[in-house]
Amino acid sequence: MRRMRSDVITVQTGSRPTVRDITAEAQAFVSSEGDGLLHVFVPHATAGLAIIETGSGSDDDLLTAIDALLPTDDRWRHRHGSPGHGRDHVLPAFVPPYATLPVLGGRLALGTWQSLCLVDTNGDNPTRQVRFSFLPA
Repeated sequence: MRRMRSDVITVQTGSRPTVRDITAEAQAFVSSEGDGLLHVFVPHATAGLAIIETGSGSDDDLLTAIDALLPTDDRWRHRHGSPGHGRDHVLPAFVPPYATLPVLGGRLALGTWQSLCLVDTNGDNPTRQVRFSFLPA
């Protein structure tokens, strides 16, 4: 019986809100596997994962929507860090820090225009960890 395999990658997100496509890294992690599930987890209180189309403006649209829903103003009770940083701590309630993807024959079973993306609005923390865990069928 095969067991779950897990590894952590480091992703540089920079000092501005960003949507970073990590599909290639996820695919590389499962490429030697067969069928199963890939669970992806971001162990940070101010980042999340989204499955969206990238490269056509949707990634910027997501950041615009986050800004509209969670503005960087002084309404937040959580006040350490950059101005408006409290919104970064609310982000994972809307963009969860986890995703589970089917893997078929060592390939991510994403739709044609879907990408796995790390969403990071916290410019105070430019380095993120992402854990990939593969559970074989």
